[in-house]
Amino acid sequence: MISIFTTSDLLPEIGQMIHSEPRLHELVDLVDLLEQAPKSSAFHLIVRKKNGITQPLDWQNVMPPYLLSEEIEFNASHLLGLVFAKLGNYEKAYEYLAGSSVLLNDIDIINCLQNGIPIDTQRLTSDFNPFEEYRFCHNSAILHHYAATETGFDLDKTRYFYREALNSAPNGEYYAFTARQYAIFLTDLGELLQAEHLLEDALKSAISDDATPELKATLCGVWMKKLVVPYDTALLSSLKDMLWDVLQQYQKQERKLEEALLLIDAAQVANYSESFSEALGYINRAVEILRAEEMPELLAQAHYRRGILLYTWAQKDNPQFFRSALESFQHALKVFDIDETPDVYADIHQYLGVIYAEMPDEEKKKSIWAGISSSSFQQALKFYTREQYPYEYAMVCCNYANALTKYPEAIHTDNYEKALFYYAEALAIRTAEAWPMERAVTLLNYVESCWHVQLDEENSNQAFFEQMIEMAREAKSLTNDPGLVAEADKQLLKLEQLRVVLEEQ
Repeated sequence: MISIFTTSDLLPEIGQMIHSEPRLHELVDLVDLLEQAPKSSAFHLIVRKKNGITQPLDWQNVMPPYLLSEEIEFNASHLLGLVFAKLGNYEKAYEYLAGSSVLLNDIDIINCLQNGIPIDTQRLTSDFNPFEEYRFCHNSAILHHYAATETGFDLDKTRYFYREALNSAPNGEYYAFTARQYAIFLTDLGELLQAEHLLEDALKSAISDDATPELKATLCGVWMKKLVVPYDTALLSSLKDMLWDVLQQYQKQERKLEEALLLIDAAQVANYSESFSEALGYINRAVEILRAEEMPELLAQAHYRRGILLYTWAQKDNPQFFRSALESFQHALKVFDIDETPDVYADIHQYLGVIYAEMPDEEKKKSIWAGISSSSFQQALKFYTREQYPYEYAMVCCNYANALTKYPEAIHTDNYEKALFYYAEALAIRTAEAWPMERAVTLLNYVESCWHVQLDEENSNQAFFEQMIEMAREAKSLTNDPGLVAEADKQLLKLEQLRVVLEEQ
C-alpha cells in the first residue's frame, strides 16, 4: 500500500489523478499531513505546493537505498510514475515518466537494483548543487556496492564514494543513512572495528527516532560477527541489551518481519550465553510471526535456527530435546533442498546424523536410526568434499566417526574400525599448526576408539600400541585445556598399565 501525505487543499487534485487509473485508489491512501505524519518508508510520498514531491528517508528498508532528487516537480506524470514504480509496475511507471529523463533514469536504476542487474555508474549525473553532490556520491557508492559485476567491482572507488558522501551529507540524518550502508559494506569485508566506530559515530548525530533502531540493529550485526569462542561476556551483555532495545522499537512500529529476524538473532545470542529457555522463547516467537506472515523461506530459516538451538541444548546433557530439534530440521528441509541451497542442506544433514546416533530410543529402533544417521552423514559429505571444503569435511568426518562409536554393533562391519578411518581423514586436515585444539580432540577420540578394535594381524598389537601412545602424547602437547589434558593423562595411564601387562606375558 502506498500512502501520499499532502495538504488539505491538494487532496482533491491528487484524488483525481489517482482515480484516473482504474482501481489504483485501492492501492493508494491519501492522508492529510496535519492529521498524520508520514513514516520513514519509501512507500510514503509527501506532496506540497512549495516543495513538490518529496520522500522521507527509507529507514524501513522497503526499497533499495538509492536517493531520488530532494524535490521533484509536482505533476500527474511524476506522481503516477512514482506510485507505479513503488507498486512494482515499472511498465506503467516508464510510460508516465517518458518525458522526464532524470526521474526516468533514477527509477530504472532502482528497478535494476531490485532485480540484481548490473548498472553502469556513468548513468549518474550531478548539477553540483550541495544536495545533488551528496546524492551523486551516495548513489555512486550504492551502485559500486550492490550493482557491480564480479569483474567490475572496484573496492577503492566504493570506499571513496562512501567517504565523499559522508563528507558532503547535508545533515546528521543523511550522514547516518549513508553511514549505515557503508558499515554494512565494511562488515561484509570483515572490517568490523571500523564499521563499529562508524555506527557509534552516526548514533551521536542529530538523527530521528526512526534512524536510531536501524543503526542499532546494524551495530548488533557487527557485534554478532565479532563473537568468537570463548565469548566475550561483556560484549554478549551489551548485545543482548541493544537487541532488546531494538525489538521494543520494532514492536511499537508494528514491523513484524524485522521483529522476527531480530528475534532469531536474539535467540542465537541467548544460546551463546547458554540461556536456553530464553533463546527458545525468542525463536518460538519468531516462528509464530513468520508463519502468520506467510514467509516460507524465512520460516524455514527460523526452524533451522531453532533446530540448532535445541540440538545444542540436547548436547548439554538434555537428550530429550533431540526429537524437537529433529522436527525443526525436517521443517527446514522442506525449503532448503539439495538443488537450491546445498550448503544448508548439507549442514542440516550433519546435525541429523548426530541426532539419529544419539537420540534416546528403545534398542530395537537404534539400528534403524543408525542407518539413517549414516545416510545423513553421507549426504553432508557429498557437498563438503575434502578438496573444496577441507575444514567442513574434517568436521563432518569427526562427527561421523563419533556417531559410529555410538551405533549398535553391526554384523557385517566393525563400526570402530570404520570410525578410525574417518578420524584419520579428519586428522589429515586438522594439522597441529592450523587447528591444534580440534586436532587434540580428534587424536583423543581416535585413541579411545582404538581400545575397541579387534586386531587380526600378527605383531600388529605392538605397532598399534605405540601409535596410541604417540597420539595421546601429541594431544597433550597441543592444548592447555584442563579437560583435554586430563583425558590425555587418563589414556597414557591406561596405556602404561597395558604396557606392564604385555611385558609380564
